[in-house]
Amino acid sequence: MSEREPALKPLGKNLGGYFGQTIDIHARLEEISQAAQQHGWASEIFHQSGDFKWLALHRRPPGNKDAVRIYLSAGIHGDEPAGPLAVLELLRENRWPDNVEVALLPCLNPAGFVANQRENHGGIDLNRDYRNSRTAEIRAHIAWLDRQPCYDLYLCLHEDWESQGFYLYEQNPDNQPSPAKTIIEEVAKVCPIDLSEMIEDRPANNGVICPKIKPQERPDWPEALYLISHKSRQGYTLEAPSDFPIETRIAALTTAVNAALRFVAKPAPHL
Repeated sequence: MSEREPALKPLGKNLGGYFGQTIDIHARLEEISQAAQQHGWASEIFHQSGDFKWLALHRRPPGNKDAVRIYLSAGIHGDEPAGPLAVLELLRENRWPDNVEVALLPCLNPAGFVANQRENHGGIDLNRDYRNSRTAEIRAHIAWLDRQPCYDLYLCLHEDWESQGFYLYEQNPDNQPSPAKTIIEEVAKVCPIDLSEMIEDRPANNGVICPKIKPQERPDWPEALYLISHKSRQGYTLEAPSDFPIETRIAALTTAVNAALRFVAKPAPHL
């Protein structure tokens, strides 16, 4: 990623919703597929509807049996284009740590991007459907997840049209070593951090939200709750501020992912 000066102020376009730059999701997914193929990723289509295909990519380090397993997803909200674009940049840069195995889902709601709306074509927020599974997309995604091994860490790429800066949600019930501070410090070099004491009606500390959620008590699960309940014991939802220029948001998300990967890929110290 080239050096960028952070854009320090919002553009002021997001008045009541996302009104920033949109993307041609068909073209971007084709570019994502080509970049993955160029760098030796395995690919799988786990769901299809009309001319939309739900793609899963897999990077397995050769000869490394002790690889750290990472789950990375983007594009579950169709008005958050920086996620799929960040995935494309990460694939093109191809700077994955040698001891990291990655399962990558570049776009979980392609129909939403065509309509430039948060929800799918039927008006359902897919990121609230992981408990009741009303939609074919989420049923297919859960079926795919159930066939996969557990992950050491999950990363979900998102944007927030109201935010004044980057922030993240942390789920870490076992109090494992956390990359949250490192992520915030690295992202601050390319994007402002939301330093509000309350973000999305939850207490925040220096851009980090640690929600106290009991999954069984919540009726509408986002992807992150399904992952922490079934596939991982640690994960981060990364939120770029979508009223900023698209380049700043992409830089925030790619920087956050790279910081998290470097943190978890570090060899354990010898005792």
